[in-house]
Amino acid sequence: MTAENGAKLRVGVVMGGVSSEKEVSLESGRNIFSKMDRKKYDPLPLFMDSRCSLWEIPLKLLMRNSTADIEIDLVEEAKPLPYEALRGRVDFVYIGLHGKYGEDGTIQGLLELLGIPYSGSGVLGSALGMDKYTSRKVLAMSGIDVPKTVAVDRRAWDGAERDSLLKRIETELGFPCVVKPTREGCSTAVKKVVSAAGIPDALASAFEWDNVAVVEEFITGMEVTCGVLGNDEPRALTPSETIPTQEILSLEDKFLYGQGENKTPARVPAELLRQIRDTAVRAYRALGLKAYSRIDMFVCDGRVLVLEPNTLPGMTPSTVLFHQAAAEGLSQADFISRVIEYSLQAHRDKKGPL
Repeated sequence: MTAENGAKLRVGVVMGGVSSEKEVSLESGRNIFSKMDRKKYDPLPLFMDSRCSLWEIPLKLLMRNSTADIEIDLVEEAKPLPYEALRGRVDFVYIGLHGKYGEDGTIQGLLELLGIPYSGSGVLGSALGMDKYTSRKVLAMSGIDVPKTVAVDRRAWDGAERDSLLKRIETELGFPCVVKPTREGCSTAVKKVVSAAGIPDALASAFEWDNVAVVEEFITGMEVTCGVLGNDEPRALTPSETIPTQEILSLEDKFLYGQGENKTPARVPAELLRQIRDTAVRAYRALGLKAYSRIDMFVCDGRVLVLEPNTLPGMTPSTVLFHQAAAEGLSQADFISRVIEYSLQAHRDKKGPL
């Protein structure tokens, strides 16, 4: 893929950011940068600092251990890049950000205003994918099985509705149940609650990250995840079974090399494997996702329940998405190229913002 003048496509790889997932973003971003096909693309590492400012960073900063280590030397070692100047430096932005202000439609909207194509889903698909409660409502309306869920607004909980909310949780979900912020990922503030007495503390933890929490039924079964690639005719990759080291999948299980265990393909009968792939594609279409995503699901008593989409899934070297791509004969460089190609296609075909 080349720019209009025949030169290699200049790809800005944005990483870091301000979310709870910024360290995973750093790992994703530098892996995307290092694995990108240099015959097709000219990648530029871009770091988003704790004030959401962009910097062009040299390799010596890119290889630092943490976002804090990078930020210490930005003024001395890096070059500030105003957003208004971004279009003059890159032809395409590969978003290596995760979580709030990276995966939720905010930077997608900014790039739309700047007229720069970017990787992954558009403004609405990204915002829907980040909001667990709203995405589940859309999925349920589309006939897709989702966990039973009660949304708890902080103002309602702190006001006169606490008792009625507790009653709803006990009646509709029962115990144990799971409490989490509605717009966080990487297992941030996720807690299993075994009785009504544990709900207030679990909600307090969730409210540190968002003003709305979701309380969902505790599902016993196999957790599976399935990458999806494409636009108008998306196809599912080979689903994986995720084996947590604890009852609830941790950040380390998802991204730390050697910590969690994944089986690709998932150890289920062929017909159920087909059902998982079909459900992933249906969820992808229902939420209007583009280019690529990873759909997290549970298999329980023959049901396939969608937990959430990851519209900018982790791209760390050990991420399960690359295992699934490998099962389809795609190297990491091949997969990254496919994401860029499908993203460019989506932007060429769009009417208004993606």
